[in-house]
Amino acid sequence: MDVILLERIEKLGQMGDVVAVRPGFARNYLLPQKKALRATKENKDLFETQRAQLEASNLELKNEADAVSKKLDGLSITIVRQASDNDQLYGSVTVRSIAQSITDAGFTVDSKQVQMARPIKTVGMHEVIVRLHPEVSVSVTANVARSEEEAIAQVEGRSLDEDDQIEAAQQEDETVSDDTATEVSVEDTTDEDTSGEDAAETEEKAAE
Repeated sequence: MDVILLERIEKLGQMGDVVAVRPGFARNYLLPQKKALRATKENKDLFETQRAQLEASNLELKNEADAVSKKLDGLSITIVRQASDNDQLYGSVTVRSIAQSITDAGFTVDSKQVQMARPIKTVGMHEVIVRLHPEVSVSVTANVARSEEEAIAQVEGRSLDEDDQIEAAQQEDETVSDDTATEVSVEDTTDEDTSGEDAAETEEKAAE
């Protein structure tokens, strides 16, 4: 089926191009989403009369998307989910979950704009593409973890086990420091006692 594209479609063409697509793709996606028109003579004439308006509207939307992309590109969102010991999630993170997390971060994004080949099913850092406009896309990182603490560790490139070891080492250092301070205090006390005994002996000898 031949259609007239009303916007840029990746791997198909630019606005105004007449392209051949599978009938199912046209009927189920391009036509109902108003991304294309059937390439009839009437529609071709209609498109030409509206081309300037469509191009101006597309440019305005693209400029808005460019402005948002500068703030959104590189955003990291944290998604906490339950998972097994081998990092497999009990369930999955879908485009809807990603869109909601981005919205919670202060950006209005629809789940249809989130591009994922398949749902996320493992703990880790996952790159996700968000298409703000047919010509503007950004990359967002989904930090999927069992807890906020694990999410922070993943950003720093460390596992929770390593974090636990560091914390334990810090506690051990604090314990050693406390023990050392106690020993010093005991030694000071001992020195004071010895000095007192020496002074007493000196006084006794003087008296004799």
